[in-house]
Amino acid sequence: MEQVQREREEFTLVTRKPYFGLPTACPNCLPVYIYLKLAGLPFHLAFNSNYPDSDQIPYVESGTYVAYNNENGGVIERLKEDGVVDLDSELRSVPEWISMKAMIGSWLAESLMYELWLGTDGRSARKIYYSDLAWPIGKVLFLQQVRTVKQQLGITKENAERREEGIYRKANVAYGALSTKLGEQNFLYENRPSSVDASLLGHVLVTLHVLPETSVLRSKLLEHGNLISYAENFKTQFIEAGSSSSIPQFPSDPSSSAPRKGSKPNPKPKREKTEEEKTFRRRAKYFLATQLFAIVLFLSVMGGYDISEVELDDDEDIGFD
Repeated sequence: MEQVQREREEFTLVTRKPYFGLPTACPNCLPVYIYLKLAGLPFHLAFNSNYPDSDQIPYVESGTYVAYNNENGGVIERLKEDGVVDLDSELRSVPEWISMKAMIGSWLAESLMYELWLGTDGRSARKIYYSDLAWPIGKVLFLQQVRTVKQQLGITKENAERREEGIYRKANVAYGALSTKLGEQNFLYENRPSSVDASLLGHVLVTLHVLPETSVLRSKLLEHGNLISYAENFKTQFIEAGSSSSIPQFPSDPSSSAPRKGSKPNPKPKREKTEEEKTFRRRAKYFLATQLFAIVLFLSVMGGYDISEVELDDDEDIGFD
């Protein structure tokens, strides 16, 4: 397996845009950002909001090397496997570490997914994923994702209330266990950072700053003061301080990772595209085509009836304003 030499390579982390006072508001992207910060690996931060349905974002690239989110267990696992940076080398054999990692990746990940798409009014999710899209496209894609989340969480009309109670109950148990484990330490294990810290810090910061004050999950998290201090201390030191050379300066209107018109990027030797990149580009073309079709369809029906009256499912009851 190719070993990436971190001393000689420049790395770029591509995420979704910064919102809510965070370098990226995407729940999948922020833990990767935090992991690289905790590891002390210098990197550039770029944004890609063109493909809201892509499961390849976030990704880390350096020269011909690319670690996508949808391969080998995610970006962090790929970076560890490829020898880029590994904070967990001395922790893998610790049974409690493995169980904590699984709990954050399942119970807390599911609870945050539920809150973003189903448990709140959905405004935060639309801002993170669809704010750059035309309104009708963003609305349709949001509703499609709501359906997908229901399927992933196994939620139906019949079991919705029971599933909601179960999701919040598991989240509450996870918060209690993690709060007890953390205590007054700076990190969860041996007072040294790990990928588990990156995942937990990302979850806590998104829950605190992205979810609305009415969020049930947010209120449960606020019951654990040491988890709040743990995340806010990291935010102050690594995000707000701006002292590290690897902390990017966020523009007022961040663009995607593509170079702006008029700029002259440093020339790079051409390389053959990987199958993953070819697939990514094909999906981009299809996505742009569906955007165009949605706009044409929207304009064609505007004179006939109000699109807000369209119902994709009998059990959808989602407000957009």
